[in-house]
Amino acid sequence: MNNGIIAAVGAFVLWGFLPVYWKAVDQSSATEVLSHRMVWSLLFVALLLLLRSQWRGMKEAIRNPKILANALGCSLLLGCNWLIYIWSVKSGHIVETSLGYYINPLLNVLLGVLFLQERLRPGQWFAIAVACTGVIYLTLSYGQLPWIAISLALSFGFYGLLRKRSQLESMQGLALESSFLALPALVYLLYLGYQGTGSFGQHGFDYDLLLAGTGIATALPLLLFAYSARRIPLTTLGLLQYIGPSIQLGLGIWIYNESFSEDRLIGFTMIWTALLIYTLEGLNRRRKLQLDTF
Repeated sequence: MNNGIIAAVGAFVLWGFLPVYWKAVDQSSATEVLSHRMVWSLLFVALLLLLRSQWRGMKEAIRNPKILANALGCSLLLGCNWLIYIWSVKSGHIVETSLGYYINPLLNVLLGVLFLQERLRPGQWFAIAVACTGVIYLTLSYGQLPWIAISLALSFGFYGLLRKRSQLESMQGLALESSFLALPALVYLLYLGYQGTGSFGQHGFDYDLLLAGTGIATALPLLLFAYSARRIPLTTLGLLQYIGPSIQLGLGIWIYNESFSEDRLIGFTMIWTALLIYTLEGLNRRRKLQLDTF
């Protein structure tokens, strides 16, 4: 199996179970958890770079304005995505976060068309139209735009697009992206400590380990995702991304007892139908191409 596909599957499985981790650090605010993610993930990735002697590429990247601009854009998108996601999980909106990541694969396809000159066939356009109908239905049934889902889909979709265009390997790219976020995050954590409102050191050693472990929980799936994003088509990456939201949806409904009303079921079914149409269309296309080669 393609190494890029293996890496993508690993990333999405880890992301699928990530709500369990954020629920475990419920003594900390979303902004504090976000700051710990930023600081500890940089330390974790820097250690990996040191062990693998890959600092030379970092020095060259720092001198390249285009690489720096790409990394800055990635870091801003990541920061927004992380904050919205952590807050949503801690506030009991895991089901809606799963909706965002169900939408994201089809958004990836659309971004591929708009920015990477990828072409869609009629069946793929139809799938996107069905998904949009589902989002519109959910908006009307909620009485408001499902902003959590839309924000997560947009921020992560554009992050994947920028990583696709990055010239850096996955680990070097994540290190550079994290460096933009880590300094302000560290200042914020020091401020919380000075004010006596920070949770680090206040809830026992095990809890401190969980906060420090946010670095690994953050960096590992991102490294796998960045590795896969540069090695497989964006459309393939989008198909594999169904794994993560399916796990999240199951956690939200069956583990954390979030509501899943009839209106939500109808809206989700439209989006699942869109994903099924897209998948079947792609499988049929591949089968025809294989037949043509014989």
